[in-house]
Amino acid sequence: MSTVQTIIVEEDDAAIRLDRWFKRNYPSVNHGLLQKWLRTGQVRIDGKRAKANARLETGQAIRIPPGADQQPDEQHIQSKTVESSDADIAALLDSILYKDNDLIAINKPAGLAVQGGSKTLHHIDGMLDHLQFDAKDRPRLVHRLDKDTSGVLLLARTRSASTYLTQLFGSRSVQKKYWALVAGVPQHQSGIIEAPLLKGERRGGEKVLVNFEDGKPAETHYRVIETADQKVAWLELEPKTGRTHQLRVHCDFMGIPILGDGKYGGSISYLKDVPHARNIHLHARSVELVLQNGTSTRVEAPLSSKMLQTWQHFGFNLNALNNDS
Repeated sequence: MSTVQTIIVEEDDAAIRLDRWFKRNYPSVNHGLLQKWLRTGQVRIDGKRAKANARLETGQAIRIPPGADQQPDEQHIQSKTVESSDADIAALLDSILYKDNDLIAINKPAGLAVQGGSKTLHHIDGMLDHLQFDAKDRPRLVHRLDKDTSGVLLLARTRSASTYLTQLFGSRSVQKKYWALVAGVPQHQSGIIEAPLLKGERRGGEKVLVNFEDGKPAETHYRVIETADQKVAWLELEPKTGRTHQLRVHCDFMGIPILGDGKYGGSISYLKDVPHARNIHLHARSVELVLQNGTSTRVEAPLSSKMLQTWQHFGFNLNALNNDS
C-alpha cells in the first residue's frame, strides 16, 4: 500500500482495541511501528489522533498510513498496488452509476477486490485517483463488498460526505438489497433469517459459522422473486446487519447455498450445465439512502453479462429486472 487509505470499521470489529484491530488486519505492523504512527498522528480515527487502547465503533473511519500492508523486508522495495491499465481505467469509468458533488456510486464487477492485501495488488482503492475528477481529494471508501460480489459500491467525494455516509452505514440507515440465485427453494415465499455468526479459522483459511452461543447477532430478510422447477430460486436479500459473509452463510444455513459458493455450499452449489457455475451469483442490486441535502436517492446496478446468462438459462422473467422495488 503506497498511499494513505481510510478503512471503515465493520460490525465484526466493533468494541475491540485499536492495537488489536491492527494485529488482526495488518499483522506486519509491529507494536513499535504502530506506536510511532500514533505518536506522530499518522493513524487517526474519524480525523482525530488516537491511542492504542481506543475502543472502536462500527462506522468509524481509520486512517492507515502507507506501508501497512507490506511485510518488513518489502516496505521499501515494492508497492502493494499494481499500475492500472488503460482498459482497467476505462472499465472503472464505465461502471459509474451515479455522481454528484458528494457521492459517486459504481457497479463493482465480481472478482475485483475493494481493497488491497498482501496477495491482492489490483483493487478499487488503488484506482480511486481516476475518479477524483474536479474534487479536491480522491474519493473515499465508505463501505465494502466481498471480492466475489458485484454491484453498488458507494464512494464519498468530500471529507464531510465521508463522515456523513459512514455514520449512516454505522447506524444502519442505508437500505441495501441484494439479488442471489440459490440451489433450492425456501419453504416460505418470504421470511427473516436470524442466525448469529462467528468468525473462525478452518482448513483453507477464515470461515464464518453460525454459532448460537458465541456468535454476534445477524439478521437477513428475504423474499422469493421467482423459481425454476423447484431447483433454483431467485431471491432478494436485505441484510439488517453487516456481518462478514452474512448473506452467503445465511443462505447456506437455510439449506439453499448461493450458486457457485463452494466455500459455504460445497458441491451442492455447483449445478451442472449452468453458465459460469463456479462464479458466486450474488449481486448488490440497490442502495437507498438520504443524502446530506435531505433528498432520498436509490441507486441500482444492472447485472453483468455473465450474470444475465445464468438468469436467462433458467428462464427467469427479465422484465422484472427493471420493475423491482
